Amino acid sequence: MFVYWLIFLFPAWLAVTRLRPVQSQAARWSGSWHAVFWLLVLAIGLRYEVGGDWVNYLDAIKMVANVPLQQALSQGDPAYSLLNWLAVETGLGIYFTNTVCAALFAWGLLVFCRAQPRPWLALVVAVPYMVTVVAMGYTRQGIAIGLAMLGLVALADRKTLRFVMFVALAATFHKSAVILMPLAILAGTKRKIWTAFWVGLSSVLFFVLLLQDSVDALKSGYIEAEYQSQGAGLRLAMNAVPAILFLLFRRKFVMPQTERTFWTWMSLGALGFVVLLVVSPSSTAVDRLALYWIPLQLFVLSRLPNAIGKPNGLNSMLVNGVVAYSAVVLFVWLFFATHAEYWLPYQFYPWVWLFK
Repeated sequence: MFVYWLIFLFPAWLAVTRLRPVQSQAARWSGSWHAVFWLLVLAIGLRYEVGGDWVNYLDAIKMVANVPLQQALSQGDPAYSLLNWLAVETGLGIYFTNTVCAALFAWGLLVFCRAQPRPWLALVVAVPYMVTVVAMGYTRQGIAIGLAMLGLVALADRKTLRFVMFVALAATFHKSAVILMPLAILAGTKRKIWTAFWVGLSSVLFFVLLLQDSVDALKSGYIEAEYQSQGAGLRLAMNAVPAILFLLFRRKFVMPQTERTFWTWMSLGALGFVVLLVVSPSSTAVDRLALYWIPLQLFVLSRLPNAIGKPNGLNSMLVNGVVAYSAVVLFVWLFFATHAEYWLPYQFYPWVWLFK
Protein backbone atom coordinates (compact mmCIF):
# COMPACT_ATOMS: atom_id res chain seq x y z
CA MET A 1 0.00 0.00 0.00
CA PHE A 2 2.99 2.28 0.61
CA VAL A 3 3.70 2.47 -3.14
CA TYR A 4 0.21 3.77 -3.95
CA TRP A 5 0.56 6.51 -1.35
CA LEU A 6 4.06 7.36 -2.56
CA ILE A 7 2.75 7.86 -6.09
CA PHE A 8 0.00 10.08 -4.67
CA LEU A 9 1.99 12.10 -2.12
CA PHE A 10 4.79 13.10 -4.50
CA PRO A 11 2.55 15.18 -6.84
CA ALA A 12 0.34 16.18 -3.88
CA TRP A 13 3.30 17.81 -2.16
CA LEU A 14 4.26 19.64 -5.35
CA ALA A 15 0.63 20.71 -5.94
CA VAL A 16 0.36 22.41 -2.53
CA THR A 17 3.83 23.95 -2.60
CA ARG A 18 3.76 25.23 -6.19
CA LEU A 19 0.49 27.13 -6.05
CA ARG A 20 1.11 29.71 -8.75
CA PRO A 21 -0.72 28.66 -11.97
CA VAL A 22 1.49 28.40 -15.03
CA GLN A 23 0.60 30.00 -18.33
CA SER A 24 2.60 27.53 -20.40
CA GLN A 25 5.00 24.72 -19.65
CA ALA A 26 8.60 24.70 -20.83
CA ALA A 27 9.21 22.30 -23.69
CA ARG A 28 11.89 20.47 -21.69
CA TRP A 29 10.75 18.38 -18.74
CA SER A 30 12.22 19.29 -15.37
CA GLY A 31 13.77 16.76 -13.03
CA SER A 32 10.50 16.45 -11.09
CA TRP A 33 8.60 15.43 -14.20
CA HIS A 34 11.26 12.92 -15.20
CA ALA A 35 11.17 11.49 -11.67
CA VAL A 36 7.42 11.02 -11.64
CA PHE A 37 7.52 9.55 -15.16
CA TRP A 38 9.94 6.82 -14.11
CA LEU A 39 8.10 6.26 -10.85
CA LEU A 40 4.93 5.55 -12.83
CA VAL A 41 6.69 3.38 -15.42
CA LEU A 42 8.42 1.21 -12.82
CA ALA A 43 5.44 0.93 -10.46
CA ILE A 44 2.97 0.09 -13.22
CA GLY A 45 5.27 -1.87 -15.53
CA LEU A 46 7.04 -4.06 -12.98
CA ARG A 47 4.10 -4.80 -10.71
CA TYR A 48 3.68 -8.47 -9.78
CA GLU A 49 0.25 -10.12 -9.49
CA VAL A 50 -1.43 -6.74 -9.13
CA GLY A 51 -4.83 -6.18 -10.73
CA GLY A 52 -7.96 -8.24 -11.09
CA ASP A 53 -7.12 -9.38 -14.64
CA TRP A 54 -3.53 -10.45 -13.95
CA VAL A 55 -4.19 -14.11 -14.81
CA ASN A 56 -6.08 -13.15 -17.97
CA TYR A 57 -3.09 -11.12 -19.19
CA LEU A 58 -0.80 -14.09 -18.57
CA ASP A 59 -3.17 -16.24 -20.64
CA ALA A 60 -3.05 -13.65 -23.44
CA ILE A 61 0.72 -14.06 -23.62
CA LYS A 62 0.41 -17.85 -23.70
CA MET A 63 -1.98 -17.56 -26.65
CA VAL A 64 0.72 -16.01 -28.85
CA ALA A 65 3.55 -18.27 -27.75
CA ASN A 66 5.18 -20.31 -30.53
CA VAL A 67 2.90 -18.99 -33.27
CA PRO A 68 3.76 -16.91 -36.38
CA LEU A 69 3.45 -13.14 -36.01
CA GLN A 70 0.51 -12.94 -38.41
CA GLN A 71 -1.44 -15.47 -36.35
CA ALA A 72 -0.50 -13.69 -33.13
CA LEU A 73 -1.86 -10.38 -34.44
CA SER A 74 -5.23 -12.03 -35.07
CA GLN A 75 -5.59 -13.12 -31.44
CA GLY A 76 -7.01 -9.79 -30.29
CA ASP A 77 -6.14 -6.12 -30.35
CA PRO A 78 -3.22 -6.07 -32.84
CA ALA A 79 -0.80 -3.66 -31.09
CA TYR A 80 -1.25 -5.38 -27.74
CA SER A 81 -0.88 -8.80 -29.36
CA LEU A 82 2.34 -7.59 -31.01
CA LEU A 83 3.75 -6.58 -27.62
CA ASN A 84 2.82 -9.99 -26.20
CA TRP A 85 4.46 -11.75 -29.16
CA LEU A 86 7.64 -9.72 -28.62
CA ALA A 87 7.46 -10.51 -24.90
CA VAL A 88 7.55 -14.21 -25.74
CA GLU A 89 10.25 -13.87 -28.38
CA THR A 90 12.54 -11.87 -26.07
CA GLY A 91 11.81 -14.03 -23.04
CA LEU A 92 10.92 -10.97 -20.98
CA GLY A 93 7.32 -12.06 -20.43
CA ILE A 94 4.52 -9.93 -19.12
CA TYR A 95 6.96 -7.37 -17.67
CA PHE A 96 8.02 -6.32 -21.16
CA THR A 97 4.40 -5.79 -22.22
CA ASN A 98 3.44 -4.01 -19.02
CA THR A 99 6.48 -1.73 -19.03
CA VAL A 100 5.97 -0.60 -22.63
CA CYS A 101 2.29 0.00 -21.88
CA ALA A 102 3.20 1.86 -18.68
CA ALA A 103 5.64 4.14 -20.54
CA LEU A 104 3.06 5.07 -23.19
CA PHE A 105 0.36 5.59 -20.56
CA ALA A 106 2.63 7.74 -18.38
CA TRP A 107 3.71 9.79 -21.39
CA GLY A 108 0.11 10.54 -22.36
CA LEU A 109 -0.94 11.27 -18.79
CA LEU A 110 1.92 13.67 -18.05
CA VAL A 111 1.59 15.50 -21.37
CA PHE A 112 -2.10 16.03 -20.61
CA CYS A 113 -1.38 17.17 -17.04
CA ARG A 114 1.34 19.57 -18.21
CA ALA A 115 -1.20 21.19 -20.55
CA GLN A 116 -3.19 22.34 -17.48
CA PRO A 117 -2.53 25.54 -15.48
CA ARG A 118 -1.99 23.42 -12.35
CA PRO A 119 -0.28 20.34 -13.78
CA TRP A 120 0.62 18.73 -10.46
CA LEU A 121 -2.93 19.08 -9.22
CA ALA A 122 -4.17 17.36 -12.39
CA LEU A 123 -1.80 14.47 -11.65
CA VAL A 124 -3.07 14.29 -8.06
CA VAL A 125 -6.61 13.83 -9.38
CA ALA A 126 -5.40 11.10 -11.76
CA VAL A 127 -3.65 8.90 -9.20
CA PRO A 128 -6.53 7.42 -7.15
CA TYR A 129 -8.44 5.89 -10.05
CA MET A 130 -6.82 6.44 -13.45
CA VAL A 131 -3.36 5.37 -12.31
CA THR A 132 -4.08 2.96 -9.46
CA VAL A 133 -7.10 1.14 -10.83
CA VAL A 134 -7.14 1.60 -14.60
CA ALA A 135 -3.43 1.61 -15.50
CA MET A 136 -2.61 -1.17 -13.04
CA GLY A 137 -5.75 -3.20 -13.59
CA TYR A 138 -6.93 -2.67 -17.19
CA THR A 139 -3.63 -2.66 -19.08
CA ARG A 140 -5.04 -2.45 -22.62
CA GLN A 141 -7.58 0.22 -21.85
CA GLY A 142 -5.09 2.10 -19.72
CA ILE A 143 -2.68 2.52 -22.61
CA ALA A 144 -5.59 3.43 -24.90
CA ILE A 145 -6.59 6.22 -22.49
CA GLY A 146 -2.98 7.42 -22.30
CA LEU A 147 -2.77 7.69 -26.08
CA ALA A 148 -6.20 9.33 -26.19
CA MET A 149 -4.97 12.03 -23.80
CA LEU A 150 -2.17 12.80 -26.24
CA GLY A 151 -4.91 13.19 -28.82
CA LEU A 152 -6.91 15.52 -26.58
CA VAL A 153 -3.89 17.80 -26.17
CA ALA A 154 -3.45 17.83 -29.95
CA LEU A 155 -7.13 18.60 -30.40
CA ALA A 156 -6.85 21.60 -28.07
CA ASP A 157 -4.13 22.88 -30.42
CA ARG A 158 -6.48 22.41 -33.41
CA LYS A 159 -4.37 19.49 -34.67
CA THR A 160 -7.29 17.30 -35.68
CA LEU A 161 -5.30 14.89 -37.81
CA ARG A 162 -2.91 14.19 -34.96
CA PHE A 163 -5.89 13.54 -32.67
CA VAL A 164 -7.31 11.02 -35.14
CA MET A 165 -3.92 9.31 -35.41
CA PHE A 166 -3.54 8.96 -31.64
CA VAL A 167 -7.10 7.63 -31.27
CA ALA A 168 -6.49 5.18 -34.12
CA LEU A 169 -3.33 3.97 -32.38
CA ALA A 170 -5.23 3.70 -29.10
CA ALA A 171 -7.84 1.54 -30.82
CA THR A 172 -5.15 -0.97 -31.81
CA PHE A 173 -4.61 -1.57 -28.08
CA HIS A 174 -8.31 -1.53 -27.15
CA LYS A 175 -10.92 -1.37 -29.90
CA SER A 176 -13.39 0.58 -27.78
CA ALA A 177 -11.23 3.71 -28.18
CA VAL A 178 -12.92 4.20 -31.56
CA ILE A 179 -15.76 5.81 -29.58
CA LEU A 180 -13.59 8.93 -29.26
CA MET A 181 -13.09 9.44 -32.99
CA PRO A 182 -16.21 11.61 -33.56
CA LEU A 183 -14.99 14.05 -30.89
CA ALA A 184 -12.76 15.61 -33.54
CA ILE A 185 -15.88 17.17 -35.05
CA LEU A 186 -16.34 19.19 -31.83
CA ALA A 187 -12.88 20.73 -32.01
CA GLY A 188 -14.17 23.99 -33.42
CA THR A 189 -12.28 23.95 -36.69
CA LYS A 190 -13.33 26.49 -39.32
CA ARG A 191 -14.00 23.84 -41.95
CA LYS A 192 -16.62 21.97 -39.93
CA ILE A 193 -18.36 20.23 -42.86
CA TRP A 194 -15.10 18.96 -44.32
CA THR A 195 -13.86 17.88 -40.87
CA ALA A 196 -17.14 16.10 -40.16
CA PHE A 197 -16.90 14.29 -43.51
CA TRP A 198 -13.41 12.88 -43.19
CA VAL A 199 -13.65 12.20 -39.44
CA GLY A 200 -16.89 10.35 -40.08
CA LEU A 201 -15.21 8.43 -42.89
CA SER A 202 -12.28 7.59 -40.61
CA SER A 203 -14.65 6.42 -37.89
CA VAL A 204 -16.43 4.08 -40.28
CA LEU A 205 -13.11 2.80 -41.64
CA PHE A 206 -11.71 1.97 -38.21
CA PHE A 207 -15.03 0.44 -37.17
CA VAL A 208 -14.88 -1.91 -40.12
CA LEU A 209 -11.20 -2.75 -39.60
CA LEU A 210 -11.21 -3.15 -35.83
CA LEU A 211 -14.69 -3.54 -34.42
CA GLN A 212 -16.92 -5.21 -37.00
CA ASP A 213 -15.73 -8.72 -36.20
CA SER A 214 -16.08 -8.06 -32.49
CA VAL A 215 -19.59 -6.62 -32.40
CA ASP A 216 -21.34 -9.97 -32.00
CA ALA A 217 -18.91 -11.01 -29.27
CA LEU A 218 -19.34 -7.70 -27.45
CA LYS A 219 -23.10 -7.93 -27.77
CA SER A 220 -23.28 -11.45 -26.36
CA GLY A 221 -20.51 -10.87 -23.83
CA TYR A 222 -21.78 -7.64 -22.31
CA ILE A 223 -25.32 -6.80 -23.41
CA GLU A 224 -27.07 -10.16 -23.72
CA ALA A 225 -25.22 -11.64 -20.75
CA GLU A 226 -26.18 -8.50 -18.81
CA TYR A 227 -22.80 -8.26 -17.09
CA GLN A 228 -22.84 -5.96 -14.09
CA SER A 229 -19.95 -3.99 -12.58
CA GLN A 230 -20.04 -3.36 -8.86
CA GLY A 231 -19.51 0.31 -8.14
CA ALA A 232 -20.26 1.42 -11.70
CA GLY A 233 -22.65 4.09 -10.44
CA LEU A 234 -20.02 5.54 -8.12
CA ARG A 235 -17.39 5.61 -10.87
CA LEU A 236 -19.80 7.34 -13.25
CA ALA A 237 -20.58 9.85 -10.49
CA MET A 238 -16.87 10.67 -10.31
CA ASN A 239 -17.18 11.85 -13.92
CA ALA A 240 -20.61 13.41 -13.44
CA VAL A 241 -19.63 15.68 -10.54
CA PRO A 242 -16.88 17.55 -12.44
CA ALA A 243 -19.18 17.60 -15.46
CA ILE A 244 -21.86 19.40 -13.43
CA LEU A 245 -19.28 21.78 -11.95
CA PHE A 246 -18.00 22.66 -15.40
CA LEU A 247 -21.49 23.26 -16.76
CA LEU A 248 -22.36 25.46 -13.78
CA PHE A 249 -19.18 27.56 -13.89
CA ARG A 250 -18.06 27.14 -17.50
CA ARG A 251 -17.99 30.91 -18.10
CA LYS A 252 -15.45 31.23 -15.32
CA PHE A 253 -13.06 28.67 -16.77
CA VAL A 254 -10.48 30.70 -18.69
CA MET A 255 -9.97 29.12 -22.12
CA PRO A 256 -10.77 29.77 -25.78
CA GLN A 257 -14.44 29.50 -26.68
CA THR A 258 -13.81 26.54 -28.95
CA GLU A 259 -12.18 24.62 -26.11
CA ARG A 260 -15.02 25.58 -23.74
CA THR A 261 -17.52 24.23 -26.27
CA PHE A 262 -15.60 20.97 -26.57
CA TRP A 263 -15.50 20.37 -22.81
CA THR A 264 -19.15 21.34 -22.54
CA TRP A 265 -19.98 18.48 -24.87
CA MET A 266 -17.64 16.19 -22.94
CA SER A 267 -19.50 17.14 -19.74
CA LEU A 268 -22.85 16.42 -21.34
CA GLY A 269 -21.46 13.09 -22.49
CA ALA A 270 -20.42 12.24 -18.93
CA LEU A 271 -23.97 12.93 -17.75
CA GLY A 272 -25.28 10.91 -20.67
CA PHE A 273 -23.45 7.85 -19.35
CA VAL A 274 -25.39 8.17 -16.10
CA VAL A 275 -28.65 8.02 -18.04
CA LEU A 276 -27.29 5.15 -20.12
CA LEU A 277 -26.43 3.23 -16.97
CA VAL A 278 -30.06 3.40 -15.88
CA VAL A 279 -31.46 2.03 -19.15
CA SER A 280 -28.66 -0.34 -20.19
CA PRO A 281 -28.95 -4.04 -19.36
CA SER A 282 -25.18 -4.17 -18.80
CA SER A 283 -23.50 -1.77 -16.40
CA THR A 284 -20.13 -3.27 -17.36
CA ALA A 285 -20.39 -2.07 -20.95
CA VAL A 286 -21.30 1.47 -19.84
CA ASP A 287 -18.62 1.44 -17.14
CA ARG A 288 -15.83 0.47 -19.57
CA LEU A 289 -16.79 3.07 -22.18
CA ALA A 290 -17.05 5.81 -19.56
CA LEU A 291 -13.38 5.26 -18.67
CA TYR A 292 -12.48 7.41 -21.68
CA TRP A 293 -14.17 10.35 -19.93
CA ILE A 294 -11.87 10.23 -16.90
CA PRO A 295 -9.66 13.01 -18.37
CA LEU A 296 -12.64 15.28 -17.70
CA GLN A 297 -11.93 14.85 -13.96
CA LEU A 298 -8.33 15.97 -14.41
CA PHE A 299 -9.28 18.91 -16.63
CA VAL A 300 -12.09 20.31 -14.46
CA LEU A 301 -10.83 19.65 -10.93
CA SER A 302 -7.34 20.97 -11.62
CA ARG A 303 -8.83 24.20 -13.05
CA LEU A 304 -11.60 24.54 -10.47
CA PRO A 305 -9.57 26.61 -7.93
CA ASN A 306 -9.09 29.34 -10.53
CA ALA A 307 -12.67 29.11 -11.76
CA ILE A 308 -14.37 29.62 -8.39
CA GLY A 309 -11.49 31.39 -6.64
CA LYS A 310 -9.35 34.32 -7.68
CA PRO A 311 -8.30 34.14 -11.34
CA ASN A 312 -4.58 33.34 -11.42
CA GLY A 313 -4.51 33.51 -7.63
CA LEU A 314 -2.88 31.00 -5.31
CA ASN A 315 -6.28 29.76 -4.05
CA SER A 316 -4.52 27.49 -1.57
CA MET A 317 -7.68 26.45 0.28
CA LEU A 318 -9.32 25.28 -2.92
CA VAL A 319 -6.19 23.45 -4.06
CA ASN A 320 -5.96 21.74 -0.68
CA GLY A 321 -9.62 20.81 -1.00
CA VAL A 322 -9.04 19.04 -4.33
CA VAL A 323 -6.00 17.24 -2.88
CA ALA A 324 -8.03 16.17 0.17
CA TYR A 325 -10.87 14.92 -2.04
CA SER A 326 -8.43 12.87 -4.10
CA ALA A 327 -6.82 11.45 -0.95
CA VAL A 328 -10.26 10.35 0.28
CA VAL A 329 -10.96 8.64 -3.07
CA LEU A 330 -7.69 6.70 -2.82
CA PHE A 331 -8.28 5.82 0.84
CA VAL A 332 -11.84 4.60 0.24
CA TRP A 333 -10.80 2.53 -2.75
CA LEU A 334 -7.84 0.85 -1.03
CA PHE A 335 -9.74 0.08 2.18
CA PHE A 336 -13.32 -0.53 1.05
CA ALA A 337 -13.44 -1.42 -2.67
CA THR A 338 -14.70 -4.93 -3.34
CA HIS A 339 -11.78 -5.85 -5.60
CA ALA A 340 -9.02 -3.96 -3.79
CA GLU A 341 -7.69 -7.31 -2.56
CA TYR A 342 -6.27 -7.87 -6.05
CA TRP A 343 -4.15 -4.74 -5.64
CA LEU A 344 -3.00 -5.45 -2.09
CA PRO A 345 -0.35 -5.90 -1.08
CA TYR A 346 1.48 -4.14 -3.88
CA GLN A 347 4.29 -6.39 -5.12
CA PHE A 348 7.28 -5.30 -7.18
CA TYR A 349 8.70 -7.98 -9.47
CA PRO A 350 12.45 -7.37 -8.90
CA TRP A 351 11.85 -7.43 -5.15
CA VAL A 352 9.79 -10.63 -5.34
CA TRP A 353 12.35 -12.26 -7.65
CA LEU A 354 15.24 -11.50 -5.30
CA PHE A 355 13.53 -13.19 -2.38
CA LYS A 356 12.09 -16.23 -4.13
